[in-house]
Amino acid sequence: MSDDCIFCRIVAGDIPSRTVYEDDAALAFLDANPLTMGHTLVVPKDHYERLDDIPAEAATDFYEALHTVVPAVEDALDAPATTVAFNNGEAAGQEVPHVHAHVIPRSDDDGTGPIHALFDSRPDPSDSELADVADAVADRL
Repeated sequence: MSDDCIFCRIVAGDIPSRTVYEDDAALAFLDANPLTMGHTLVVPKDHYERLDDIPAEAATDFYEALHTVVPAVEDALDAPATTVAFNNGEAAGQEVPHVHAHVIPRSDDDGTGPIHALFDSRPDPSDSELADVADAVADRL
């Protein structure tokens, strides 16, 4: 637990939340500043800043909680879909340095678009550039 982390303080019960799910590994609660009605955050109970900080077993437990919460949110909000997103690092928009998944109920007429709409200009890589990037990532796995 990190004393200066708002999500750790919510997990500890020091800050109230509208909790919708809890198990040994994770806590899910409504976002205090929702993008849509029912916008829910799922956080691991242990403090991890980024996705790659979570040990494999804890990541599995966290995903199991997410797997449980997503259909419940869709059903409760009568939403045909959800956007499930992670902002992994400050440059990606992560405002709270504690891993958290956003579960955002969606509908065809909600006025937003797919995650691809976040990017105004997209690269047009050549086959060679794609091969270089694929190799660079694969070399690190």
